[in-house]
Amino acid sequence: MNGKRKTENGKRLSVFCLTFALLLSIETLPLMAQSIGDVQFDEAHLYAMTKQMGQFIRRFNYEEDQFGKQINPASPDYHNQQKRQRSMAILFDQQTYGNQPDLQRFFIEDVTGNDSTFMTFLGGRWYSEVSATFKYRGRDVSIIMILGIEKEGLGSKWVLNNIYFSEFNKLFPKGEITEREKHFLHPMSHELDFMNIYKIFKEPEIIEYYASKSFEPDYLTLFFYEIKKGNLVFQNVDTVKFHVFQIKDWYFEVSWFNRSSSNSGWLISNLIYLPEKDKTELIKFYQP
Repeated sequence: MNGKRKTENGKRLSVFCLTFALLLSIETLPLMAQSIGDVQFDEAHLYAMTKQMGQFIRRFNYEEDQFGKQINPASPDYHNQQKRQRSMAILFDQQTYGNQPDLQRFFIEDVTGNDSTFMTFLGGRWYSEVSATFKYRGRDVSIIMILGIEKEGLGSKWVLNNIYFSEFNKLFPKGEITEREKHFLHPMSHELDFMNIYKIFKEPEIIEYYASKSFEPDYLTLFFYEIKKGNLVFQNVDTVKFHVFQIKDWYFEVSWFNRSSSNSGWLISNLIYLPEKDKTELIKFYQP
């Protein structure tokens, strides 16, 4: 009887030891680099990775720290400029800006030295650039779609603002001013019942020369027209990036980097010092 009891106790002890060892290995798992098949990963890198654009904005504002922990708005750390300054370097593609430390440092010092330099989702002046493949009259073509955030009721939505398609641009080449000035209807044409209006249609490739000086081709309307006619058929999204004009006197792009390091995810890939007065013309492409 005692022998049987000892055997059962021994089994229980073995199960307990095995369970304890298993729990210990699970507890220490996040601290070790693991391997699943051929994929190597480190959980510390996973936390440091900026996985979503919303997370990029939170980290840019220091509403989330570099370890992925969101900061309570009631906490003194929320929007803390000193901590923000120390952590913001993780939002840069260091393969590029590790070689340009002065520009990166100047930007970070400028941004963290001003309480108004925070990004806002509904603050306007940031856009998504989506490059996609379409079938156009039977062949694959690349089209860039520009989307912006628009308020909708109590929420918001992404909307198409503009597109770039080389085939459309070929239709409306920017002619020389002197060449355009040669093509006009005489100011007294009305007295002849516009008998000379045939000139407009003789050269259809330059018909826009006869339009008002303020005329700008509406590529988005052309895009919708070709979609409706079945000439353009969506295939797939190729790449996505973001263009940010919100920060005073700065412009930057945010692109996706897929790396097996903490410097991965959505990162600043292009940074330019751009005074506000110089942004106006550039923004017209993103928000016509």
